[in-house]
Amino acid sequence: MTRFAASALALALFATPALAEPVAYAFDKSHSNLSFTYDHLGYSTTDGRFGNWDATLLVDADKPEASSIEFTIDTTSLDTFFADRDTHLKGADFFDVTKFPQATFKSTKVTKTGDNTLDIIGDLTIKGITKPATLAVTVTTMGEHPMAKMPAIGFAGTTTIKRSDFGMNMFVPYVGDEVTITLHAETLAAAK
Repeated sequence: MTRFAASALALALFATPALAEPVAYAFDKSHSNLSFTYDHLGYSTTDGRFGNWDATLLVDADKPEASSIEFTIDTTSLDTFFADRDTHLKGADFFDVTKFPQATFKSTKVTKTGDNTLDIIGDLTIKGITKPATLAVTVTTMGEHPMAKMPAIGFAGTTTIKRSDFGMNMFVPYVGDEVTITLHAETLAAAK
């Protein structure tokens, strides 16, 4: 009886599927965009983007809370489609890109909030100042990419921060303190 029980236990252990590791995904930057908007005097919304950034994405489809993302953003790549404004935003009054050429975001917690939605909580660092931020994410598509024939994930995420929290107070409250950051991403499973 003891031998039967031991054999049954061994069989059960070997029959249990191994825990899957998170899968690394690479961003297709030709189909991804990191942008921001803010209110200008109540008259208009000003748009901008960062043209150069890198990110590391690990996805555990079965256990989303084990997923993670890290961003490094080249603040010198800021573009609001108006050269004089870009020069001012890159200067000491705002991003001070000479001293702080990078901003970063590193996730600390991922929470599934719905069938295709997640909250990604993390640390956002701009101008050497780190504050918590929550990226609300909607997964738009997950499956085999029809052209690349490999696993792919498309998603959109948004967060709103106060620029004054990062030492960029100029013109508040006339020019909006709240800045909405939006990420649209197409990612492909990274080659092993």
